[in-house]
Amino acid sequence: MPRTLAGPVFDGAGKGNAMCGFVGLWKVGNADLAERMIQRMTHRGPDDVNVVALDGAPVVMAHSRLSIIGPEDGAQPIHGAGDALIVNGEIYNHEDLRAILDPARFATASDSETILHLQRSGDARWIAKLDGMFAFVLATEDRILAARDPLGIKPLYVARLEEGLAFASELKAFDGLEVRDVRAIPPGSLMDSRDGLRTWYRLPHGAADAEADLDVGATARELRYVLEAAVAKWMVADVEVGSFLSGGLDSSIMAALAQRLRRERGLGPLKTFSVGLEGSADLRAARAVAAHIGSDHREHVFTAEDVREALPHVIYHLESADVDLVRSAVPTWFAARLARESVKVVLTGEGADELFAGYAYHHAYVDDARALADELTRGLGAMHNINLQRVDRVTMAESLEARTPFLDRDLIDFAQSIPASLKLRRTDPDARESTGTTTEKWILRKATEDLLPADLVWRKKAQFDEGSGTLDALRGALRDLTGRAEVDREVEAEVYAAMLRERYVDPARIVAAAGTWDSDARVAP
Repeated sequence: MPRTLAGPVFDGAGKGNAMCGFVGLWKVGNADLAERMIQRMTHRGPDDVNVVALDGAPVVMAHSRLSIIGPEDGAQPIHGAGDALIVNGEIYNHEDLRAILDPARFATASDSETILHLQRSGDARWIAKLDGMFAFVLATEDRILAARDPLGIKPLYVARLEEGLAFASELKAFDGLEVRDVRAIPPGSLMDSRDGLRTWYRLPHGAADAEADLDVGATARELRYVLEAAVAKWMVADVEVGSFLSGGLDSSIMAALAQRLRRERGLGPLKTFSVGLEGSADLRAARAVAAHIGSDHREHVFTAEDVREALPHVIYHLESADVDLVRSAVPTWFAARLARESVKVVLTGEGADELFAGYAYHHAYVDDARALADELTRGLGAMHNINLQRVDRVTMAESLEARTPFLDRDLIDFAQSIPASLKLRRTDPDARESTGTTTEKWILRKATEDLLPADLVWRKKAQFDEGSGTLDALRGALRDLTGRAEVDREVEAEVYAAMLRERYVDPARIVAAAGTWDSDARVAP
């Protein structure tokens, strides 16, 4: 039965927050509608589902919770005198904010409650004080606000329904409803029913060429300190945190730093997870890294038949039929399913390629540091409906929270201050630190080269779908599905689109919202 929220007593007297799915209805609908919408997203939070109405305000909120911090409590919505809040995410600096705002004002130990008191403080820049990954909807008697973290790690959509507004964590919550103007709340933005949309966070623009007197060694050391701080911050949880480990540089750095931190805290070995075809490069590399850092390593070997069976499920949850996004989502889903057998939270290496020039196409910018810096900044801003959408949807499909320490706000600020000429660098072909004539993520490799074997630190990057063998498995799966000896990209795209159409009443709405890997908006070198 839906509950009615009233009075100044706070609900959810827990000490923390959780990953979740949520629905917010403003001046529209009722508890029954909110219940139907949230039931489409219970995979995001199977531990607890609540549907509530705020007394004296035209708002209904629904929340499905995956308990991460304060697993015995912390239910949502959190509500006070005339307002209510639903949050998906973690506020990592909530203890500092609590001390500043006065702990006596707090009725719970929840990191989410910080948002309520910040908004009440009257500070025009209150939202900029939040450090973490989050999406939230906050309702008062005459106003509703909705906001998203700086890069859009956590999703949030809004649509017009009748004369009101409907908010949801995933597009599938709106499927089959007579909604209009469905759109994502932009990353780093706050939507206010009274004051409109405002951008509260702007990416710092990337630096280009290094100054002649720049101490490169000191820059690498400082980057290492910032990386370590980010990993420590993003590992906070009351449940065990594991790590994806593809055997590539980015996930290996995350796993190595997390393992060191666990060892320093006297904890058992980090659980790491890898997937791939039998004999794939990722499985071999991940085993070597796990042995080097001493993690408790688990792996799953999949086949073309496994991929064929998984595709409809992956595409439905991904909310996209983009070929490249689907290709990368498949191994992510197998890794998420494997990890969820042991943990509720994993670290991932997402964001390193965008921050430090890790993609093959970045090589075209090696002689134009200014254009490279501009492209990296653009790419970071576009992550929310490409890589970050993949990571969020596919892990949450398995009720697993993925954390992205490379996208820590302090790390972004520092990485963007590092000249792009130190990220993508021409190197001596005879030097150990070379992968040819151009080395991507050069400064990141320098900052972490003591963590991992040299042949891994300086080896050439492979895409997740390539290293895991997913492309070979997909070719086999697509041959089985189409009956063709060879399947080109156009046919592959149609197979994925057909699978998406089968699962949605209004697939065009899903397709319209999805991003694509290739973008005409790329900065020309």
